[in-house]
Amino acid sequence: MLCVETRQYSLCKEVLRRLHNAGVLDGMVVAGSWCVLFYQAYFERKTFSPTIRTRDLDFAVPIPARFAKKADIGRILDGLGFVLDFRGEQGHMRFMHPELILEFLVPERGRGSNDAFDIPALGVNAQPLRYLDLLLTDTITLEFRGIPVRLPHPVRFALHKLIVAQRRDNADKAERDRDQAVLVLRAVVEAGDSATIRDVYASLPAKWRRMIDASLAEAGHADLIPGENGI
Repeated sequence: MLCVETRQYSLCKEVLRRLHNAGVLDGMVVAGSWCVLFYQAYFERKTFSPTIRTRDLDFAVPIPARFAKKADIGRILDGLGFVLDFRGEQGHMRFMHPELILEFLVPERGRGSNDAFDIPALGVNAQPLRYLDLLLTDTITLEFRGIPVRLPHPVRFALHKLIVAQRRDNADKAERDRDQAVLVLRAVVEAGDSATIRDVYASLPAKWRRMIDASLAEAGHADLIPGENGI
């Protein structure tokens, strides 16, 4: 019998394979903690060996959404054991499985609204989230078990995690966000690409930079803050 982690990875692979075969995977960006696993192919270092401790497999969709084909996510997942769930008063859709939870996200616009955002091309709705544009602005494509997967650039992923950590009510989740961000930023520095951290950091609004600074200070890694005493 496969171990739990192997079952989870195998299910993730099958979900991505089906989305790819349906022609919709390249129209979305994987967001959240699973990115850290996929970045192994980017850094190609034995010392970068993260583990996954989450069921959440999130997909960020740009606005406007652009898909070459239409698809029905429910049908794509048919037979894998996912159950459709509606969360909160807004009815945000999630596909629930003992090993994975699939959810779709879009950038929050203007003054913001928590209303579910319909994505007709996928037959689902998505949850609007603040700061998501940071993940969608600059993406890379890596292979996971032979499947091309779009991901945020590692620097943008890490800085986004540091911002989100400041907004968490759950201390454990905030600590996990900071730990993942530091892991990825350290790998970027060791890969000789500190300049990208400085450039992306400098392009962000002052409020966002203060949140990043606070998270790194709380994590005891203020040396990763771009500036006189940092990288």
